[in-house]
Amino acid sequence: MTTAKDLFIIAMDLKHSVGQGDLSLALAGAELIDLIGAGAVAVDGDRIVPGGPPTLDDRFMGEAAAGLTRQAPYERIEDWLWRRGRDLSAAYQAALEENGELKPQRSGRLSFGSERVEPVDTPARRRAADRWRGKEPVLAALASVVGIDDEGSDDEAGLDDVAVTTVVAAVHDAVMELEAVRQRRTIENSAFANLWRGP
Repeated sequence: MTTAKDLFIIAMDLKHSVGQGDLSLALAGAELIDLIGAGAVAVDGDRIVPGGPPTLDDRFMGEAAAGLTRQAPYERIEDWLWRRGRDLSAAYQAALEENGELKPQRSGRLSFGSERVEPVDTPARRRAADRWRGKEPVLAALASVVGIDDEGSDDEAGLDDVAVTTVVAAVHDAVMELEAVRQRRTIENSAFANLWRGP
């Protein structure tokens, strides 16, 4: 079980409205934190320094480790989040659907557009729920960054590892940057629409 998978399950389970881009960045951060925990990488300032080859039995973690830049000056955490995070939430959703861990959400009304899904009751879902109920600091911090935060707790409360805190802060900054881009596009689109409408 990985932090990223737990975070994805929690996002689906609590039915919070989380943007795919935000969630993808947080999933990339969760993978990086698990790679730190596995000794596969270290953090030096804002750079990701690869360690020895990790023994990882998770497909996504293996892909994340394989995608590390292994030559100095190494990749900046923020750059890695954007690169690794591209469409990552969609990849997790596809993998969980393929494994039968997600099912279509039942709804009384006809729904058009993209189909909503929800987690199936599996040991993985129960483990994720246990971590969430236990307020596991890393999971809680990453969930808070993407707006899944019932308690309104401090993003970095309970984080006692400098490298992990650095990654959580980088995820927070990336999510804020993505939100700024969204707002700028909304303003530009609105201005363009007004221009076409005329006086």
